[in-house]
Amino acid sequence: MADVWITGIGLVTALGCDRETTWSRLIRGESGVAPLRLFDTTGYRTHLAAQVDDSCLALPRCATAALRHASRTSRLGIAATAEALADAGLAGEPVEHRPWAVVFGGGSAGLFEAESFLQRRLSRGVRTRALNEFLEVPQDASTDRVAEAFSLAGPRLTVTTACSSSTVAVGLAAEMVGGGEVAVALAGGADGLCRLTFAGFNSLRAVDDAPAKPFDRRRKGLNLGEGAAVLVLEDAHHARARGARPYARVLGYGITADAFHMTQPDASGAAWERTIRAALADAGITPEEVDYINAHGTATEQNDPAEVAAYRRVFGERLALIPVSSVKGALGHCLCGAGGIEAAITALAVARGMVPPTAGFAEPDPACPVDPVPGVGRPWPIRVAISSSFAFGGNSAALVLGKTR
Repeated sequence: MADVWITGIGLVTALGCDRETTWSRLIRGESGVAPLRLFDTTGYRTHLAAQVDDSCLALPRCATAALRHASRTSRLGIAATAEALADAGLAGEPVEHRPWAVVFGGGSAGLFEAESFLQRRLSRGVRTRALNEFLEVPQDASTDRVAEAFSLAGPRLTVTTACSSSTVAVGLAAEMVGGGEVAVALAGGADGLCRLTFAGFNSLRAVDDAPAKPFDRRRKGLNLGEGAAVLVLEDAHHARARGARPYARVLGYGITADAFHMTQPDASGAAWERTIRAALADAGITPEEVDYINAHGTATEQNDPAEVAAYRRVFGERLALIPVSSVKGALGHCLCGAGGIEAAITALAVARGMVPPTAGFAEPDPACPVDPVPGVGRPWPIRVAISSSFAFGGNSAALVLGKTR
């Protein structure tokens, strides 16, 4: 694809309401995992999650009446978009100059609000009315709300491929920009916590009742999280003409389908090897050129060894020289928003020459022979980085990001 720059980043996570707070706390090795406050967790295997503070959900002052009914997930996306546009220097662009694409990963959307309505209906009877709480149940609702909030009139697309959704979204948006379809695209995604996903992962026994420990010998499962990330992707010529400064380049991406199992990974790593090799081939990059891997790293007993097996098949003995960290120990697993958040953090790592740590890691596991960057962030020269997402249903994707010339 043509030269595609990342010129703006917005982040809303359990570590902070903005990009810099999230980044600084992440690099210090802090975690946003804490007792969940959003709803009652009595009877569940775990009571922990990486919940975003409600103070991060404020809408812009100019919000329309329709936007005032935006779901928790949409509010996360709107907040991240506002920061990304301001960061890119595009917030003041006239409305008629915004034929930009919006490509988001979508998941829970307004399910939390719909669940809350149902609870009130059961407790108060049939007279309970709150139809607005059902308006955002469709998975494309957050994409639509973001486009409405910022008058984005270009192509609009919502990707739902489980935990790889917003990774795929960034790749597709980069393809739109690189192919000349649009000069600017907003890509990423948002996902909020809700009872359905919390109960689902508890029933799968995929959660840890303590803070998650990716790649650690003692790992027992993940912590769910929520958040949003928006990356402004821009044609390099367009960005140069207006004096924009990039974080990184989107070099390529890969998507594969495992066709193996709805929830279990292929332990050999062969399926995910295809994903990584597809991304490297699209980017025109060899395995020897990769300096950092932002791993999927869910901290489940099956996922982490399978992921490392895939990396060993691609990188061989050189894997020992590549930092492989997971931010899910700090930010939780943000499901359809996870890939966008991790792509944003990978872009920051490339731009700042700093590898984020794997929160929770303490005891190495022979089944996961990688350098997970324990403790705090590590200064590291990064020319090329990979951000990986290996999702339920066999939906796998990887992005290759590189330093700008």
